[in-house]
Amino acid sequence: MPAFLLSSLLAFLGGHMVNYTVILYLQERVGSDVLAGIGFGLSFGSSILFGWFAGVAADRLQPARLIHVAHLLFMICLSGLYWAETSATDSQRIPATLVSAFFGGLGWSFFGPARLATLGQIADPARLKPMTILYNLQVLIGFGLAPLVIGLVRSHGNWTEVIVVAMSCYVVSSLLLATTRTAKRPAHIETKGILAEIGEGFSAVGANRLLLQLMCAAIIGFAMTGPLQILLPRLAKEVLGLNEAQRGAFLGLMAIALILGGILALPLSKRVHHGKTIFIGLVVGGLVFASLSVWRNPVTASLALVGVGMAGGFVISLVVAGIQHQAPELLRGRIMSMYSIVSQVIPAASGVIAGIVLKSAGVVNAVWLEGLALVALAIIGALLMPTLRRQAQ
Repeated sequence: MPAFLLSSLLAFLGGHMVNYTVILYLQERVGSDVLAGIGFGLSFGSSILFGWFAGVAADRLQPARLIHVAHLLFMICLSGLYWAETSATDSQRIPATLVSAFFGGLGWSFFGPARLATLGQIADPARLKPMTILYNLQVLIGFGLAPLVIGLVRSHGNWTEVIVVAMSCYVVSSLLLATTRTAKRPAHIETKGILAEIGEGFSAVGANRLLLQLMCAAIIGFAMTGPLQILLPRLAKEVLGLNEAQRGAFLGLMAIALILGGILALPLSKRVHHGKTIFIGLVVGGLVFASLSVWRNPVTASLALVGVGMAGGFVISLVVAGIQHQAPELLRGRIMSMYSIVSQVIPAASGVIAGIVLKSAGVVNAVWLEGLALVALAIIGALLMPTLRRQAQ
């Protein structure tokens, strides 16, 4: 299990380095924010189409082997980025980068379902929830470390060194999985068409009220991340008056706070009432986020941001552990693919909405509107999801 967790950390670090590299490369090397947005969409948007099929594959095949397929797709992406930087002409660089981003998106589509399905097979069933929380902590750490590693490497080198480091993450990650063995679907289980099996996943979620409500809670929780990514840079510049270095430190607090929230979930997950904690965490996170529209002191705003991040990291850790625990073994890949799609699509969609609100209402109004909208969603969710609300562990 330690090898699997370390492999997950390195792979998530490499994956988020891919995302940041695509965005920053198109912004800095090509000089286009529009293309950077398209690149980000290709990096994550592919899961809307291919994530469902990845879930079916994770249930039909050995999910541990599917992880290596995801790693291969990321390596193809990074190889394309390397070629774009070292050999491509100016006219070739943009399409090469965008095609590479698409392969990175394919990698993400298979990555989450395969790893979560593998975890479901190799973890002791009695410890599946805490091990999923520990796994989610690797996700958060990888997300937080990626921009720091890129900054460190670029301070001593260039984009080719960044790409090589990301490739190294996947090589080592795959080596750590060399002895991990998982089972494919038993031969006596009927294999149906892909669309029929995707439908089975939806039916399983719909038939389990707690599982359905946990999935809805994930949607509410991830709806906060898009506005944070869109609004915080403008808030730091226009309201708090921070310079470039200070803005970087301010935004970096979010990643640190998410990690702290995930760490806090490890010892407290067996001591708190999960349902109540999820909804209280969402409400508190939304209120503290809305309060960022009030604070003008950078220190106070930073403390509030830490509160938002810790609440988010704690809540999401409980939610994904609950989904993993409720997922039937034969449908785990398909159900966890739904969670993976939610974790990628909802932040992007909520970020688009936040951008529209920002443009029409200004950053201060957008912050409190988005924060209170999250509070409203959490309260409505608590009222409409009694099964989750009453879930103790």
